[in-house]
Amino acid sequence: MAGKLHVKDIPLGGKRVLTRVDFNVPLGDDGSVADDTRIERALPTIRNIVERGGRAVLMSHLGRPKGRVVDDYRMKPVAERLERLIDMAVTVAPDCVGDRTEAVVAGMQDSDIVLLENLRFHAGETENASDFARRLARLGDVYVDDAFGTAHRAHASTVGAAELFDRRAMGFLIERELEHLSLATESPKRPYAALLGGAKVSDKLGVIDNLLAHVDVFLIGGGMAFTFLKARGVGIGDSLVEEDLIETASDVLGRVESAGKTLLLPADVVVSSDIDDESSARVVTVAEGVPSGWKGLDIGPETAGMFADEIAKASTIVWNGPMGVFEKPAFAKGTRSVAEAVAARTAQGAVSIVGGGDSAAAVARAGLAGKMTHISTGGGASLRFLEGKPLPGIEVLTDV
Repeated sequence: MAGKLHVKDIPLGGKRVLTRVDFNVPLGDDGSVADDTRIERALPTIRNIVERGGRAVLMSHLGRPKGRVVDDYRMKPVAERLERLIDMAVTVAPDCVGDRTEAVVAGMQDSDIVLLENLRFHAGETENASDFARRLARLGDVYVDDAFGTAHRAHASTVGAAELFDRRAMGFLIERELEHLSLATESPKRPYAALLGGAKVSDKLGVIDNLLAHVDVFLIGGGMAFTFLKARGVGIGDSLVEEDLIETASDVLGRVESAGKTLLLPADVVVSSDIDDESSARVVTVAEGVPSGWKGLDIGPETAGMFADEIAKASTIVWNGPMGVFEKPAFAKGTRSVAEAVAARTAQGAVSIVGGGDSAAAVARAGLAGKMTHISTGGGASLRFLEGKPLPGIEVLTDV
């Protein structure tokens, strides 16, 4: 995925620069932007465009309006936050395509910024419809993609429209994502620890397979651990399990062992009879098993210590997926403990790469976001990259 054309290497003066950004940010109860991290990460590319006299035509989706106009997902609050961050006027177009929007873009002056209305108000976006892609492409002279969070989606704004341009460049955010994620897959510093959690084994099997040649130790927590534990014959009570993947999980355990690598599963877990009743939470050892009617919702203190010991030895750490239901205090201790361990090891010189999504949210909640080497803006995209699979939004960019 290296060797792609970069926005800094193409002339932009007087040109309409159709730029895919990822402004799919959380909104608060009052409708304002609750977390502007993704907007901030796009600023270097936007500034580069306007400082060189380009006319920045920004496009993004927000939420899941499913092909219809939903007022709660309009881009106005995003534009207001962008204006404050970049200290420039930002015009919101009436739509992302159509005559009125084309008129707004045609009226732009050099260094102006226009933010198109929500792409996903049109079903053609997620369907990568050719007509919708052509209508988007009419709004630009050159194409730039800086939305790593959508790079794994072959949508109209990331692939269909891009294909209609002679020059298709990446921005600074995508450059940074690829540089850091490549540290995990191309000659990483050893020892190398992969910390994997989250709900589903199915989301991480490809990652384990692709990283098997590089990783020295896999640390498995979260809901996905219970499918592996059941594959080992452990009683898991009513914990989350993917029954159809138990045999596959057993095969993975065998492959890891055959490769001479280590895969550690929880030795103890925090369980509850009701996820909404935190007062019932208690720790049980894996040896005794999770009681019937109870669910495992976090790694226990012994496991957290065991994982921290392994993290303390690592020179490269990849983390994707929380260790438990971190949104609830009773089940957040395991995730916080490993976050602290990763931050401490990073301070000692290790490279730490945190996948987006829940992992990034957990690190932010722990107040440790600034202490990691890199936190990806794309959960699904970072997973796909670590699986060794192509990212359509990157593949379409111009080779150099």
